[in-house]
Amino acid sequence: MNVDQVRALYLDHLIDHQHVILDRAPLVLRDDPTTLFTGSGMQPLLPYLLGADHPSGDRLADVQPCLRSQDIEEVGDNRHTTFFEMLGNWSLGAYFKPEQIRLAWEFLVDKVGLDPNRIYVSIYSGDDGLGIPADEESAEIWRDLFAAAGITADRVDLVTEERGNDEGSDGARICGYRDKNWWSRGGGPETMPIGDPGGPDTEIFYYFPKVEHDPAYGEHPHPNSDGGQYLEIGNSVFMQFLRTDDGLAALPRRNVDFGGGLERIAAAAIDSPDVYRVSSLWPIVVKLEELSGRAYAEETPAMRVIADHVRGAVFLIADGVRPSSKEHGYVLRRLLRRAIRFAHGVGLGDGTLSTVAEVAVDIYRDAYPDIAAAREEILAALAKEERQFRRTLAKGLRELRRLGKENRPLNGSDLFTLYERFGFPVELATEEARTMGIEVTDGAREDFDTAMRRQRELSRASTTMGA
Repeated sequence: MNVDQVRALYLDHLIDHQHVILDRAPLVLRDDPTTLFTGSGMQPLLPYLLGADHPSGDRLADVQPCLRSQDIEEVGDNRHTTFFEMLGNWSLGAYFKPEQIRLAWEFLVDKVGLDPNRIYVSIYSGDDGLGIPADEESAEIWRDLFAAAGITADRVDLVTEERGNDEGSDGARICGYRDKNWWSRGGGPETMPIGDPGGPDTEIFYYFPKVEHDPAYGEHPHPNSDGGQYLEIGNSVFMQFLRTDDGLAALPRRNVDFGGGLERIAAAAIDSPDVYRVSSLWPIVVKLEELSGRAYAEETPAMRVIADHVRGAVFLIADGVRPSSKEHGYVLRRLLRRAIRFAHGVGLGDGTLSTVAEVAVDIYRDAYPDIAAAREEILAALAKEERQFRRTLAKGLRELRRLGKENRPLNGSDLFTLYERFGFPVELATEEARTMGIEVTDGAREDFDTAMRRQRELSRASTTMGA
């Protein structure tokens, strides 16, 4: 089953349950200053989750392209991407836990065809100090669904991720966590921003028994570990609280916010723990193999980075972002320069970004016609950025290697020089230094930021004097 099929099945499933399908929001929300990019389907719906009436009713769904730049350094493993599509559905007071959990189960098991024997879930374990009880209602609903599939669903209380890492879950179907199973935009109940909604959630994981658990993430595997055996594919948030100056209060109505990772569900559908094997990413990888003459198995992290970053750049450019040194444009530039640096490392020359982007545009031609309509703008912007950066990339890498031979850690002055002379963003310079085994001082980033502030102040003073 490919990504297009999973996307279509989801929308049809929600239409069958009387949901109105919303158009996608742009990756840059012009009226939301709290975040650079749309990182979840709920962001454009925040006013309605807080109580406003939505013009399309109280049962909503969509498939939302998302970009999470905070995950950029995680890209290279088998599950993380900065760009992804999020399947979403919302109840604005129309239904709550029983219908939502069954809605998710029916989609994953009956529509997509996932093996229920490999589905595991987590629930909120409660917080006695805050007077918030464990989500026993969700646990009981899951227990009934598993039982109907002939699966015994015992529950284990892990409470914390650390305890899970130390003790494991011993194959329990329903695991309880405190911090991991509370959703808000600002963390747990104590750190929710004033005026924001939040509540307990229940997460869904798919188990890959042939994957070896990575002990770097704890001695024992459990669903909410990044050890590799369990892949989170969906999360139902039960928004019933509002953070106020006095603590938590009840929302005017209880809402549901479901998010499912399209690529991850598609990977589970083809029994692959590697999301880069799905139909919206694998053709890009194949093109990279063709261009480089190297196999994915030999250059796995590099090809994952290039595929993810170029795909994200395609959507950003289509939504009006251009490479620059500020905010949205800076993140786009960082994605592209990181992709170019990895392309350089596997022997891919000038023109790589445009060639790879053409594949990405073709992949999304039917699902997102606006991407195809922006084809020429996308290719032109990528070609321009690649030409500019490749002129300085080789020189910058040589300078970094020269600094490494001085047998001392890099400091903020070194990072500033690499940025000023060679166009290396500070994150790219520090990341490349780590790859080369070059130490960076603890205060290097702060010293770099200070140098940048001084430069801006001098620039403003010069402009004022010139006027």
